[in-house]
Amino acid sequence: MSDDNKDLRDDLDDILGDAKEGVKKAADKAEEFAHEAKEKAQEFAGEAKEKAKEFTEDAKEVFSDGKNVAIIAHLTVIGWVIALIMNSNNKTEFASFYIRQMLGLMLVSIILYFIPVIGWLANILVFVLWVISLVGAIGGEKKETIVLGKQFQEWFKSL
Repeated sequence: MSDDNKDLRDDLDDILGDAKEGVKKAADKAEEFAHEAKEKAQEFAGEAKEKAKEFTEDAKEVFSDGKNVAIIAHLTVIGWVIALIMNSNNKTEFASFYIRQMLGLMLVSIILYFIPVIGWLANILVFVLWVISLVGAIGGEKKETIVLGKQFQEWFKSL
């Protein structure tokens, strides 16, 4: 039986040796995987920072461009308020010009709305003036509204 015990002990030592070797290989693999994951995470973080920086620069360019703000001012009352806020951070004369023009057109439209039939028909003219103004803003030209454009600029010069 002593030979059997010796064989068993040798087998057990072989199994333990194999297990230790397997654990060491697994630990090495885990360390290698962790190292690769750390490198990929750093690479991803670097790319994310770069993309965020590009986005910030693009956003600054969009907001600093008076043309974009002028176009936004034409998009309903909410768009006008957004344009007013955007322009207050970084004032450009082009954006201010169209913010004043749109405020004037909106007020004229509201006043005409309360005049039955004739006012409603006159609002069609206001819509045409709005389209002409929008085309001017898109084209980068300052186009005053016919008849009241100069007054809008004077009345709302604080904007």
